[in-house]
Amino acid sequence: MKELETRLRELGMRVTRPRRAVLDELLLRSHIDVAQIAAGARQRIGRVSTQAVYDVVHTLTGAGILRSIELPGSPAVFELARGDNHHHLVCRACGRIADVPCPVGKAPCLRPLDATGYAIEEAEVTYWGLCPECRPGIPPAAPHGTTITTH
Repeated sequence: MKELETRLRELGMRVTRPRRAVLDELLLRSHIDVAQIAAGARQRIGRVSTQAVYDVVHTLTGAGILRSIELPGSPAVFELARGDNHHHLVCRACGRIADVPCPVGKAPCLRPLDATGYAIEEAEVTYWGLCPECRPGIPPAAPHGTTITTH
């Protein structure tokens, strides 16, 4: 947490109770939505409005401290931006999200055939399939280097 607080100050941002509560929640769990973040923040600091949590995640995402993952048909979920250029596996059945390392390593790991003049900085890859729990007869196991968190 101290590193995150230092980073906030370096960006000219105050370390407020709501910001600290949001960051604490995301240090414990990844791929969680604003409602889940707000519930955890309320357990930590008592009253905090859902709008205040939206404001915090918006500010921290804009500052590059959080990363927003927006999947079709689901509310945005958030994780700490760790700068490791990882991608995501998403289960089509239960919505579980798992982090997987980028096979190339550094961003951008993909380039379009025609960038139409854009300066490509990064690519986000989402792999869709079924997790081991949603595939009968397949034992759950995390591939080497994979962090699994649930949504």
